Amino acid sequence: MRQTTFSKEENSKKEWFLVDAEGATLGRVASRIAHKLLGKDKTTFTTHWNNGDKVIVINADKIKLSGKKRTDKSFYWHTGYAGGIKSRTMEQILESKFPERVFEKAVERMLGKGPLGRAQMKNLMVYAGSEHPHVGQAPVVWDLKSEHKMNTR
Repeated sequence: MRQTTFSKEENSKKEWFLVDAEGATLGRVASRIAHKLLGKDKTTFTTHWNNGDKVIVINADKIKLSGKKRTDKSFYWHTGYAGGIKSRTMEQILESKFPERVFEKAVERMLGKGPLGRAQMKNLMVYAGSEHPHVGQAPVVWDLKSEHKMNTR
């Protein structure tokens, strides 16, 4: 008889990866990172548990955008009051106090929307500068910019 064997979440080993986002294209790098957070590059991939690796992104404030997205793309939200629609452009967010939120939202929208997606987002650490506090984990440098010529601008 044939049986399907499933890997256990306790047996999975999470690796740490370091990505330098300086000069990289936002959407292309975000999709590769979402793929890594989902664990789709592993042979033990299953859709119902968090099998992905941990990813550290530095220099998220120096990310590049294609076309006119930096000035023309707007993010909208509503305050809850009448006439309370508000918006910010991508440029305003990147020049604000928390420019790493652009990168976090790009990756978050590529993951699931339930408890599993929220657990996978905890494996992503994004920093605006070039310093990060995860030196003790000895992350492997993952050079996404050299994988394809379109990954940089």
